[in-house]
Amino acid sequence: MARSKEFDTTEVLHKAMKVFGRYGYEGTSLQNLLDGLGIARQSLYDTYGTKRDLFIKAVKHYVEEKSSAAVAYLDRTEPVKKVIADIFQTVVFALQDEERREECLILYSAIDQIPHDSEIAALFERDRMLLEKAFYEALARAQREGEIGANHDLHALARYLYHARYGLTQTAKLSNDPKVLEDVAAVVLSTLDHY
Repeated sequence: MARSKEFDTTEVLHKAMKVFGRYGYEGTSLQNLLDGLGIARQSLYDTYGTKRDLFIKAVKHYVEEKSSAAVAYLDRTEPVKKVIADIFQTVVFALQDEERREECLILYSAIDQIPHDSEIAALFERDRMLLEKAFYEALARAQREGEIGANHDLHALARYLYHARYGLTQTAKLSNDPKVLEDVAAVVLSTLDHY
């Protein structure tokens, strides 16, 4: 009879995000994973497959969790500028928190793999389409309600917001100064005042 798993697979994915976020995909060794996940080598292989398989599962889990939360938030009935500001503030807070920051930095490693890994590239392309559409629909609603002016390219603005949101992860990798993240987010959000 097969033994039941003695660990929470979702919790292990969160731990994997931290390990990959700390060391990067290339820099993560098998020992880093075993130490960080707290599971046996055979359990790692049996449940998640190879290092690459685990990385893709962890990235997918992270992206889907964060993007679905952002999409749900963009669908709220509050003023759209406030909703978008809250989304960016949430990202800034996560990147300023040492515990959550390591999870978030998995994105840095994942984006680095896009030119070499078609599966990761496809995952991010699906995410881009989902979030750009959600940003666009929220902006169109804001325009209909008079919150932002007419005659603006909302598709371009939605695209900009999508990339700016991910750009904060790059900023966090380059600087440990929380003020830098706040400044970048503030400038991004200030563009909404010109619409």
